[in-house]
Amino acid sequence: QLRLRESGGGLVQPGGSLRLSCAASGFTLDYTAIGWFRQAPGKEREGVSCISRSGDTTKYADSVKDRFTISRDNAKNTVSLQMNSLKPEDTAVYYCAAAPYRCPATWQAGYDFDFSSWGQGTQVTVAS
Repeated sequence: QLRLRESGGGLVQPGGSLRLSCAASGFTLDYTAIGWFRQAPGKEREGVSCISRSGDTTKYADSVKDRFTISRDNAKNTVSLQMNSLKPEDTAVYYCAAAPYRCPATWQAGYDFDFSSWGQGTQVTVAS
């Protein structure tokens, strides 16, 4: 079964940092782009970041640019999201999902026809 699994969430104070990981089981990430998404209570899911299969292309939502960094280690079959300078508005469940090779032009929308193998999510709470 092709599945992604997120980890690394937790409770952090404003201004703090967390590092999320997205690990694959049942398939290799060598041929996939990975997107990170989040969904806060009562809000729609939104794209946070995306990285191409080679890692040479990365994309960020404006709300997280210069604070979040996406990276990948294909040898470990993982993609990470380093989140710095966290704000209360970053509180959400964070998900990762896979797309073939490149980040789709519509990556931020997180369409199911673009991304698959969604993980179950990891909760990030930013509060003092």
